[in-house]
Amino acid sequence: MRQNRRIPMIVVAASTALLLVGCGTGASEGSAPATGDLVSDGVFTLYSGRSESLVQPLIDVFEAQSGISVEVRYGDTAELGALLLEEGERSPAQAFLSQDAGALGALAEADLFATLPSEIADRVPAGFTSTDDSWVGVTGRARVIVYDSNVLTPDQVPASVEAFAEPEWAGRLAMAPANASFQSFITAYRVLKGEAAADEWVAAVAANDPQLFENNGAILTAVNDGVAPVGLINHYYWYRLASETGDGQMRAQLSFPQAGDPGSIVNVTGVGLLRTGATDADALEFIDFLVSPDAQQYFVDETFEYPLIAGVAAPEGLPKLDSLLNEDLDLADLRSLEVTQALLAKYGLI
Repeated sequence: MRQNRRIPMIVVAASTALLLVGCGTGASEGSAPATGDLVSDGVFTLYSGRSESLVQPLIDVFEAQSGISVEVRYGDTAELGALLLEEGERSPAQAFLSQDAGALGALAEADLFATLPSEIADRVPAGFTSTDDSWVGVTGRARVIVYDSNVLTPDQVPASVEAFAEPEWAGRLAMAPANASFQSFITAYRVLKGEAAADEWVAAVAANDPQLFENNGAILTAVNDGVAPVGLINHYYWYRLASETGDGQMRAQLSFPQAGDPGSIVNVTGVGLLRTGATDADALEFIDFLVSPDAQQYFVDETFEYPLIAGVAAPEGLPKLDSLLNEDLDLADLRSLEVTQALLAKYGLI
């Protein structure tokens, strides 16, 4: 480990900014300890709600380039979010990398994040990051409909998820209600359509006897193998499998719901600097790295997610990111996961 490594100028310039806290949703005065300049000891602890297979190679690159050691605790995003809420300022973690915006919003509302410096927060455009600089978006992940092209033609695939509440889709829809991405989708439905409409949709879909799976990957496999005719997933699962098998061999194909539909939301992965790391230069340098061109290109090449900073092109074949933006949805509003989980439990889906 290098003891006398150079701290990037962005980290030095941010030292004063980290002593301030935004006045937006979930932030209050004094949420970052006013203990002076940023400190580097060459190591920090990251809680990661993204899987080790996806992000550890990128962390390895960061460690090699920076000389900083990253001690990672991997786990489910929702479980790690709950753990951070329980630990509060006693947490050993300095940063949290989340699979979705909902968990980040919940932690921001609980005032567990320090405010990020504008040099970092402003790299990601509004609509794909926090509104108060409590966390920053890292990648975009579009919700899509995956369908069995041996069973359905493109024009037979609904343009809206509303259709899946109809009797004709009974027993045919595959979904993963315990998955964080699905729960964020339901949260978005509640925000966009209202609590009564969301309750009605979940009730109808549950009564339709959907095929339940553990995660998006399992749904894609089921559709590609002809087990389920249609499912709800994130776009990049299909692109990863297609890169391995070849698009021409994929029985499963994608359909993007119409813009503005609750099923077409673009959720983001994101990262926040915890109050416990408010003066930690190493954790801040890692966050800076995640929204750098090199890291953004890694996500494009390896996970087929949307990059969120200017100058990095999205994976070939994807619709333009701004064409999927729902202007009526603030990602900060996805924080009410407990209400969504209660709704899914009400109808026996979790």
